[in-house]
Amino acid sequence: MSLELRANLVALQTIVAREVHRFLRIWPQTLLPPAITMVLYFVIFGNLIGGRIGEMGGFPYMDYIVPGLIMMAVITNAYGNVVSSFFGSKFHRSVEELMVAPLSPHTILVGYVLGGVLRGLAVGTIVTLLSLFFANLQVHHLGLIVLVVLLTSTIFSLGGFVNAVFARNFDDISIIPTFVLTPLTYLGGVFYSIDLLPPFWQAVSLGNPILHMVNAFRYGILGVSDIGIGTAIAFMLVATALLYAYCLRLLVSGRGMRQ
Repeated sequence: MSLELRANLVALQTIVAREVHRFLRIWPQTLLPPAITMVLYFVIFGNLIGGRIGEMGGFPYMDYIVPGLIMMAVITNAYGNVVSSFFGSKFHRSVEELMVAPLSPHTILVGYVLGGVLRGLAVGTIVTLLSLFFANLQVHHLGLIVLVVLLTSTIFSLGGFVNAVFARNFDDISIIPTFVLTPLTYLGGVFYSIDLLPPFWQAVSLGNPILHMVNAFRYGILGVSDIGIGTAIAFMLVATALLYAYCLRLLVSGRGMRQ
């Protein structure tokens, strides 16, 4: 193993370990709130409202919405971890040390993205375990479940990186989650099947990327989906590649790296 490769591997392990330590150290702020929020969703939407709705897609309403709620937790936490961590590095000017170090840009980017992915997986696991108290989860296709979670958390970790690069203050890192992610999530088939919508709005909904992720994950658990799984996976693979290339370009150019 070359000295350069060894140095990059050590740097990657260090960045990932720091990211994991960061969100575990402040777990009351990173892991506990999403768990409480999801329990409220389970109780209010699942038990109270779901009992009146009945079935959706051939499943009890609670069972139907659980996959979407798990994905919602993964998305928001993967995104939030990277945007807050990288912007914090910019704010404290520690990112400049990474930029001048003899490290590959891939090492820096992959390190931050893995931190976001691991937090998304941690919260997704917690929410999944909590959901077992409220719903009867199945495993229709385990491989698809793992693939979708990994791709989704990677996509939104990369999205968080882009947000952090262009953010100029702490208010900027909350704009996208508030005005983009939240509407797309609620309109992404988490709480309903798009088959309930008129044809025009069904077509519009297909432009929502979160709809593809939620339905692919729901298919992995329940075996039902409003869209083609092949299309959803292809979209996520392309989105991952394009976002990675764009983030790498931002990192190499140094754009927005100074606060």
